[in-house]
Amino acid sequence: MALVLALALGIGVLLGLLGGGGSVLMVPMLVYVAGFSPKEAITISLVVVGVTSLTALLGHVRYGRVCWKMGAVFGLAGMAGAYGGGRAAAVLPGGILLILFGLVMLATSAAMLRGRRGGDVSVSKTPSCPLRLPLLAVLFDGATVGGVTGLVGAGGGFMVVPALNLLGRLPMHAAVATSLLVIAMNSLAALLGYAEHVQIRYELAVPIAVAAIAGSILGGLLAARLGGKLLRQIFGGFVALIAVFLLCRELTRERLDEIGALVLAHPDFFRGAAVALAVIALSRVRGWLHARYFGSGGAVR
Repeated sequence: MALVLALALGIGVLLGLLGGGGSVLMVPMLVYVAGFSPKEAITISLVVVGVTSLTALLGHVRYGRVCWKMGAVFGLAGMAGAYGGGRAAAVLPGGILLILFGLVMLATSAAMLRGRRGGDVSVSKTPSCPLRLPLLAVLFDGATVGGVTGLVGAGGGFMVVPALNLLGRLPMHAAVATSLLVIAMNSLAALLGYAEHVQIRYELAVPIAVAAIAGSILGGLLAARLGGKLLRQIFGGFVALIAVFLLCRELTRERLDEIGALVLAHPDFFRGAAVALAVIALSRVRGWLHARYFGSGGAVR
């Protein structure tokens, strides 16, 4: 347990230094170092992510950086998706959840290596929270991010922040602050979904969360002394290596047969999921093309 707490402290330091992303190491650490089952590790990770996000949120609330209306709408949609993801995890074997988590780690790594769009905004400025929201877009993205959180136990900040920044037109510091509210809401809903089929071991989750919070406070103090961009790129590469290790370990012949049997047992569900993913991909391509050739001002009001 001492080793687990030490590693949780280290993950918290990364969270404090980088402002997000460190929680993706929690599940692999709990599975491969502490010996938890994948679903137990995911539930503990959700507790850690939720409590850490709430703790970090308090500091942003004091400076008025949280856009509550945007966060509430995005978060409520995310809670529905997260609860559904947590319930859906009941029918997926733990090994398949680890494969999905490895894919999320790769996406996190790519986002960290690319850096945040729009750059950083001075934290001394008061964020301009929108009076009118692109409601359908916010609900769609919120439910999508929540579903990922519910399935694999990752906070999803690397998806929430760009969505709030681009959809909600929030300054980057406001998007980061508001994302903490969304992540906390998603984590709670996902825990409720997992509670239906997995026993949540709070006696282990709480001390791990406390160690992560202590680390995040230390990381926040160190962040002012270290170069954030280089550190983020190094950490992004490290996350990619861990993701490749996880996928190589879990993508065995037996696991592929297990996935094939699952698809054959539920063909209608997976056909529907494939269609939904295709629609999402096409909508993203359309949005990129419009932004590329018409610019942000080309939208019809």
